[in-house]
Amino acid sequence: MPGTVLLIAASPVGKGCLVDAASVLPVLAAVAPSVLSGTDTANVVELADPLEPQAVLTRLRAAATAPGPLTVYLAGQLQLDRRQHLPHLALARTTPSTVRYTAFPWHWVREELRLRSPGTTTLFADLHADAEAWQHLVSHPLTAGPGVTLYGRVAPPPPRRAVAAPSYMKALATLLRSGQRPAPAQLHQHALTRAWGEGEPAGIVLAAEAQVPAASDPHAVISAAVQAGRHGEAAALAAQWEQSAVRAYGPGSGQALHWMEVRADLAMFAGDPVLSCRAWLAVAAARLGAGESPDTPAVESAVDRAHHQWGRIRDAARARELGPALADLRHRVPGRREGALRHIRQHLDELGAAQLTG
Repeated sequence: MPGTVLLIAASPVGKGCLVDAASVLPVLAAVAPSVLSGTDTANVVELADPLEPQAVLTRLRAAATAPGPLTVYLAGQLQLDRRQHLPHLALARTTPSTVRYTAFPWHWVREELRLRSPGTTTLFADLHADAEAWQHLVSHPLTAGPGVTLYGRVAPPPPRRAVAAPSYMKALATLLRSGQRPAPAQLHQHALTRAWGEGEPAGIVLAAEAQVPAASDPHAVISAAVQAGRHGEAAALAAQWEQSAVRAYGPGSGQALHWMEVRADLAMFAGDPVLSCRAWLAVAAARLGAGESPDTPAVESAVDRAHHQWGRIRDAARARELGPALADLRHRVPGRREGALRHIRQHLDELGAAQLTG
């Protein structure tokens, strides 16, 4: 089965830039796709200095839903959201004061990759952190989820007014240009050794093998059903696990909410935006009802996803039906995108006008 390769290089423009992330792309692009992926054939998608978090999310989501192995090569810099103190991948327009709105939240990486079959996803990361993010990461290690194999390093900020190079990723690409593809762990170790040999600071080494569960793990079974196109079977399994979680832990428990989110994702994978929107609205309402703050990442993500799926609904009647509930939630959870509530109201006005002309 063909593999998928996603190349991402992101860093701010101007004086806030800590690393010349895009400089590694020509080196990676010179490597054969099959070598980048470790499969006989592979599709390669490149994202250079993206401007918007949604652009990164779209590409990552598409890659995460593709069948076959996925390998992500990520170079960039990390900064903290000053409001919630969460690490973000800085993008072209990111400044210290706009991280929350212009950077890509790291926890979105975990969310998008969580339903992939364990052992099919490898993430190589070469990241530089600003001073605040560096202090945070010392006590809060960076992870990509239990089903993802993560290798790489996080380097401390370079000297003042200096711009670092993604030396680990360049070493990785140089090794791969030989045409050989060693096992990820071996490739990672060779790249670290080469980067350190060039005087790079050791930084924080990222090395986390995917936790491959036994043949009875529900996530693995559901993921296999999705990749085989058996969406009804996947949804039924998720619903069963949700009911089990409700009985065992209660309707507002983290376990039950997790399976609600899985069902919402499965509806999206099945191409049913109405059902997915309903499910994400229910997730957001349940989290708020359980006492979570409107600005917590899980609540914001649920409303963002409901909004995204609502925008994909082609049945005007269904869109009109769900719009008021979404607008109510958007009023309580404005999220990171400026004008999100205004967009809903404008679209509802358009749907109303369409009803009158129809």
